[in-house]
Amino acid sequence: MYKQRLFTPGPTPVPEEVLLELARPMFHHRTPEYRAMLEQVTSDLQYVLGTTQDVYTITGSGSAAMEAAVSNVVAPGETVIVVCGGKFGQRWSEIGKAFGAKVVDLDVPWGAAATADQIAEVLKANPLAVAVYITQCETSTATLADVEAIGKAVAETAALLVVDGISSIGAVPYKMDAWGVDITVTGSQKALMLPPGLAFIACSEKAWRKIDATEPRAYYVDLKAYRTALAKGFDNPYTPANVMVRAAVKALSMIRDEGLEAVWARCHWLAEALRAGAGALGLELLSQSPSDSVTALKVPDGIDGEQLPKVLVSDYGVRCAGGQAHLKGKIVRFTTMGYTDAWDILAAIGALEMALAKLGHKVEFGAGVAAAQKVLAAG
Repeated sequence: MYKQRLFTPGPTPVPEEVLLELARPMFHHRTPEYRAMLEQVTSDLQYVLGTTQDVYTITGSGSAAMEAAVSNVVAPGETVIVVCGGKFGQRWSEIGKAFGAKVVDLDVPWGAAATADQIAEVLKANPLAVAVYITQCETSTATLADVEAIGKAVAETAALLVVDGISSIGAVPYKMDAWGVDITVTGSQKALMLPPGLAFIACSEKAWRKIDATEPRAYYVDLKAYRTALAKGFDNPYTPANVMVRAAVKALSMIRDEGLEAVWARCHWLAEALRAGAGALGLELLSQSPSDSVTALKVPDGIDGEQLPKVLVSDYGVRCAGGQAHLKGKIVRFTTMGYTDAWDILAAIGALEMALAKLGHKVEFGAGVAAAQKVLAAG
């Protein structure tokens, strides 16, 4: 029997202190006790997102916030630009089409990041576009976009910049206000060290002007309802996952105590160690612009890429994620965000060595672990 070690890029491991908050007795949400919790969570999320704008807490997965960022912003027939470089960029496109937008897809190879120049060119060709939708970390390919540079390009137009930061915020640098991001969405189950169940969204003043001028086509994710409820005294318009909010107070306090820049540095350190260990085993990165929150490794030739994750979990208790769509069986993905430490990375690399060897790959045992140790020892 193996202890299960979770390395999927969502959900990620949850600290014991946070789990204990989930185990405490149920309480009512229409109370001063809950409102104080929501006020604290809102303040802490402003810190994590780098914004002075209110951050709204929605009970739902990150996709609920993504839907809110379309249904409240885009009227039927309006043009939006979507960067599609993976499964979650495609989700922006699918949501846009579901709400009647004219979607212009900027397709980039999976593993490549769209550049600010590419986005500027598409905006020039589509001057009536009301928004540009991007993904900071494309979870399916572990690819990081340069949001700061893209923000400068979009700011020169009337379009809004909307960022999916679900698998990046709290793990890599993100500065909503300073970078000119108009709408940010993220979720609880990744770098924020919580179970799935909460989505978060923040909007700039520019975004609110567009939202106020647009007839919402949603009820549960009507952002005006969230704005009204928060303004009345830190409340939600509908029944919230109040126990999750209580847990979020603890998780976000842990991020504040460590310091956001220290968290970013730790995730980079762990990602560098994982990449070094994998490289020593002859595994290549999929991404040309790798993220520090999740790493995608190409499965070596001759190895069954669908079996590799299965062997890792069944024989060694290490659960990673495989590839999606046309990358199924071709990559494995490991998280380096949230409640993950150096010993987790060494366990993952050690298990990867043994699983590869079991499937027939030539492995020098200890080579990957040693390479990761060198990075970790260097700090």
